[in-house]
Amino acid sequence: MAEGTAGAAGLRAALSGLDGPPRFLLLSSFLIPLGSFMVLPFMSVFLHERLGMGLGTVGVVLAVASLVQFSGGIAGGVLADRVGLRRTMLWALIVRTAGFVGLLAALRWPALAVGALVLTCCGAALYLPANKAYLVHGVDDGRRAAFLSAGNAALNAGMAVGPLIAGPFVLSSPGWLFTTVTALFVLVTAGHARLPDVRARQPGPGAGGRGALAGVAALPFAANALAFYLYFHFQHFLAVYAVERASSAFYSVVLLFCFALVIVVQPLASGLIGRMPYATALAAGFAGLAAGLAVLAIGSRPALLAGGALITLGDIVLFLKNDLEALRRSPHSDAVVFGRQRLAAGLGACASGVLGGQLYGFGERAGSTGWFWLLAAAQCLLLPPLLLALRDREPHRSSPAMTTKEH
Repeated sequence: MAEGTAGAAGLRAALSGLDGPPRFLLLSSFLIPLGSFMVLPFMSVFLHERLGMGLGTVGVVLAVASLVQFSGGIAGGVLADRVGLRRTMLWALIVRTAGFVGLLAALRWPALAVGALVLTCCGAALYLPANKAYLVHGVDDGRRAAFLSAGNAALNAGMAVGPLIAGPFVLSSPGWLFTTVTALFVLVTAGHARLPDVRARQPGPGAGGRGALAGVAALPFAANALAFYLYFHFQHFLAVYAVERASSAFYSVVLLFCFALVIVVQPLASGLIGRMPYATALAAGFAGLAAGLAVLAIGSRPALLAGGALITLGDIVLFLKNDLEALRRSPHSDAVVFGRQRLAAGLGACASGVLGGQLYGFGERAGSTGWFWLLAAAQCLLLPPLLLALRDREPHRSSPAMTTKEH
């Protein structure tokens, strides 16, 4: 209880004095995923049942869209360096709004659906690195964890509420749904146009070199890719596993519970996670993932809830600490760092879908999928030690001054 009270007090202190732009960005961090998750979680149903695409085609479309959304973050970081954070966010939101307009038009011209979906994912890829960099602009290292965790909490809240609002209307009234989401994005875009101009922190010594990954902080990048690879075993395959053993309604309960944990626990624990030695954070995070995945193998309803909770607590530590450590170690600008971390996440999620899908399908054909979770848990214990080979290879960056005007 004392630790939770201290965490809440520390969070209030860290976020005290937030002026208008950060407050608006936190609100946007809720509204943008709210609008997106009123549509995107139902795209497989929409493409298959409403537009008549085969499930194999739907799977390929969603895989490509997910890879674009994650890996495109590296382009978002580079763009933010060149044109500034506010302009990058504006262009990203314009692209994403155009994507939702395209989905609306696809109700009449179905051929537009795939391109519209990819547009929305391109917009997301460009937006997030600039959004995070703007949120921590001028914030000292001691408060960055609180700001990032507050943004993550707002994002998860929007992701949780969006499907609840939109679920009844996806197939019955998709036109009104897409129109509402488009209008929401127009309003959010207009709000971003009023933000002050801010330019990304300029790269420090050691940031030079050619190539998209020149000067990357190797350990946080690899740790993020591995964390997302292991976590997305849960994200990709829990639905079919849980629905088979419980129901779709109970699966929704598990997801809401996990979202609630992120929303509540990460901001309260952000100070502790920020102070935690990196090696300790990696050990605790991967241990949480291992325990949660192993518990899922039991297959009962309490096990699904408990496993989801343990996995979520593990990823709360890993995802936040990897971002913080990447910022600390890299000589590049914040936007480039966040873009590279998104690329790592995309590579991990993609590998999880490809390899995990083959293993889960094998278990399903063999009549036992419980071992799939045990194998994933074993990987959480066996793979992280390989990261030790990357320890202390990167120089820690300095914190040069940041300019406050776009050019």
